Amino acid sequence: MPTTEPTTELLLEIYDRLLANVGERNWWPVRYDSGAEAGFEIAAGAILVQNTSWSNAERALKNLHEAKIWGYQAVYEADESKIVEAIRSSGYYNTKTKKLRAYAQTLVEEFGGDDANLFDLELSELREKLLSIYGIGEETADDIILYAAKKPSFVMDAYTRRLVDRLGWKVAGNKYADYQRLFMSKLKPNVEIWGEFHAQLDGQAARVCMKRNPLCESCVLLDLCPTGKKNLS
Repeated sequence: MPTTEPTTELLLEIYDRLLANVGERNWWPVRYDSGAEAGFEIAAGAILVQNTSWSNAERALKNLHEAKIWGYQAVYEADESKIVEAIRSSGYYNTKTKKLRAYAQTLVEEFGGDDANLFDLELSELREKLLSIYGIGEETADDIILYAAKKPSFVMDAYTRRLVDRLGWKVAGNKYADYQRLFMSKLKPNVEIWGEFHAQLDGQAARVCMKRNPLCESCVLLDLCPTGKKNLS
């Protein structure tokens, strides 16, 4: 069972080791528009990647772009059937179409189709607004806040939770916020570092600290990990 809580120094040590091991991961990738529509691409990607791999979500983004269903106004005006066909690779495409349209509707009808107006909200108000939109849960909201709005809100997901549990850290509960607090209460708000840290944790869980048959012997965090030491004993 988890027995301890990480210190600021330990978190930064883990960040430095992961970064030195694989280099910057440069999340969130923006492929099609680094300007006005970058926020749309990040938000759409955060919705499309729910319950699927990034490669499937990325293919859906590509199809949306090629179908010219690109931007909040375009999604708002598009026929649902055309969105469904474009995002089929992401799975749960009927539900995700409704989520994309709900997000686009909020942006168009409440913020003039400009996410800068949404992102100008104070962090707590922004998060509350995002969570009020159909299909936007805590992880997706924090993806949008951190990578699109460029405001500090540490993203938690199944990968990050797995690392926390295997590192043996004490978590006061099992909710998203309980795990998130371990990072946000110890690290100074920093959008660039928090974004890279989340990316590094996800990469480590996907490539090394896998759900089954983790590669503990090649893990740069082995000496810090009671689970890894037990697995190799």
